[in-house]
Amino acid sequence: MAETKEQRMARQIYEQVGGMGNVDSVIHCMTRVRMDIKDNDKVNFDGLKKIDGVMGVVEDDTLQVVVGPGTVNKVANQMVSMAGVRLGDKIPAGKSTATASNSGRSEAEKQAAANKAELKKKNNTPFKRLLKDIANIFVPLIPAFVGAGIIGGIASIFQNMITAGTITGENWVTIVLVLNIIKSGLFAYLNVYVGINAAKVFGATEGLGGVIAGVIYLPGMLVDAPLTNIFTGDPLSAGQGGIIGVILAVYLLSLVEKNLRKVIPDSIDIIVTPTISLLVIGLITIFLIMPIAGAISTSLVGAITWVLNVGGAFAGFVLGALFLPMVMFGLHQVLTPIHIEMIASQGMTLLLPILAMAGAGQVGASIALWVKCRKNKQLTNMIKGSLPVGILGIGEPLIYAVTLPLGRPFITACIGGGIGGAVIGLFGGIGATAIGPSGLALIPLIANGKWWGYVVGLLAAYAGGFLATYFFGVPKSAMEPTELVGYDSDEFDADSIVG
Repeated sequence: MAETKEQRMARQIYEQVGGMGNVDSVIHCMTRVRMDIKDNDKVNFDGLKKIDGVMGVVEDDTLQVVVGPGTVNKVANQMVSMAGVRLGDKIPAGKSTATASNSGRSEAEKQAAANKAELKKKNNTPFKRLLKDIANIFVPLIPAFVGAGIIGGIASIFQNMITAGTITGENWVTIVLVLNIIKSGLFAYLNVYVGINAAKVFGATEGLGGVIAGVIYLPGMLVDAPLTNIFTGDPLSAGQGGIIGVILAVYLLSLVEKNLRKVIPDSIDIIVTPTISLLVIGLITIFLIMPIAGAISTSLVGAITWVLNVGGAFAGFVLGALFLPMVMFGLHQVLTPIHIEMIASQGMTLLLPILAMAGAGQVGASIALWVKCRKNKQLTNMIKGSLPVGILGIGEPLIYAVTLPLGRPFITACIGGGIGGAVIGLFGGIGATAIGPSGLALIPLIANGKWWGYVVGLLAAYAGGFLATYFFGVPKSAMEPTELVGYDSDEFDADSIVG
């Protein structure tokens, strides 16, 4: 049987990262295959970038290979299938594939790799490790956020039409009810899902992480006899502290559980360790974490709202312009808890529509490149393939296949995103009722009938990215009838960012 595209990519990725034996585990998000690498010196980054179908490489605590939406699921599943494990599971040490040999590299290259690895260790700060852990908790949930968010958006549209009298009848009411039930399958129990993922990331038992997260819902507490906040005396409310509280509680659970296993005899470990862990962390969660995390969440949401309200167009420009670099480095997932807390407390997130403008700026920049670089067939073909998903809010194919390799278009795309963000900030009060894809796909989720303001922001970002790129962001070399691969800009070293 002939080798499929995904099988070939999986095999070649293993070959260029030093073989299957050099990979600890494999997971994926919407566009990236993410690998925990044992020895970074064995990774051939140039070889990875040259694989047909690979759009870019990000070297972080996890090695991230960008292959695009749809393809990423198939490639990642092929990789874990080859290893005989599931996504996220550790690959047994004995596993191996044909690997790329490092024996031919010069001593200077080896020393450079060693220096780079040492620098990476120095930059592996606790804050960066925290960001990585938060991202790893939420990455597996992104498809659920997208699906449930769109379903909830459709339900909101139908509900608005029922309220306005545009559609009538019990059938429509039932349809809305069913759609909301499906949506709530995620959002009503989101703490539990996050608790399970956090336990996996922090090294605790996943079932215990889910139970501790469930404690925050205060199941069984009587409405007329609530537990009280030991700091203020006010009644505790179910869900207080939310996602931030869950992550903190499960982290503490991991510490307690690991230390108990060091001293509890194996014969009674299954009884004693989970019981003590749940009791100790459960009490800490109810009487300390919930009040403290609740105050932190409220303050954080209030601070962001204040910046948006006071900063207006300026705040919108800054947030819209800086979001693409966050996506590029894989840091955008860490904002998910903020979106969730804003939705829980205010019914919508004011941050998401502004950040969505970054992708729109990229769309405008890519269209400008398409217009001015018609003779560069490889570039225009990549734009054709990446532009549709970019319009729907998935911007990484455009980042790694189009704007970033050319340098200046990436910067002008950020400017376009800032212009769109400034428009959203100027209007004010434009929020999304759920987390979902950005771009045009976010329109159904815009709250309070302000979708028109979001559309104006999108158009402004498209226009800003187009004009900034058309007049200032197109390198002369990109307009020549040459291949994009190997393009080298004097003004911008793409390799220094992508790895």
